Amino acid sequence: MFDRIRRRAEEPNDAQRRFFELSARLQDPGSPEAGQVWAELERGEQADAVDDSLSPELRVPSRDQLGGMMMPWPQPLVLDEEMVACSECGAYRDWLVLSARDQIWLRCRAGHQQLETRLDTAWYNRNSGPWVSTHATFEDCLRHLGH
Repeated sequence: MFDRIRRRAEEPNDAQRRFFELSARLQDPGSPEAGQVWAELERGEQADAVDDSLSPELRVPSRDQLGGMMMPWPQPLVLDEEMVACSECGAYRDWLVLSARDQIWLRCRAGHQQLETRLDTAWYNRNSGPWVSTHATFEDCLRHLGH
């Protein structure tokens, strides 16, 4: 079995073969064939060019085009060996974590929001999962997340 894997790894694949053929054609920069290849490359003429852009309905906005992002955080949030609690009602779990304008806000189930300066956008990006949906308004997102 390992012999087959080794043989397969030693055989060039299609992309490697094309690269080897192209580099062989370009070995002599003064040859007319090399000049033709460079002219084709400069004009952007590639036989197997593929339009890989997504249609508009499949595109998602980039993070800098959004007003903010939000994720649920059902478990207690512990920062600097201290459990974070809502400053108004004392709730310590079932948070919504909001990331907006390089700030992190925590929102409890009762709707109280507080700025959390010990968290940053990098923490949010590390702990948030992939996007599930996008919403036009803040209220639509709250409804989607059950708050």
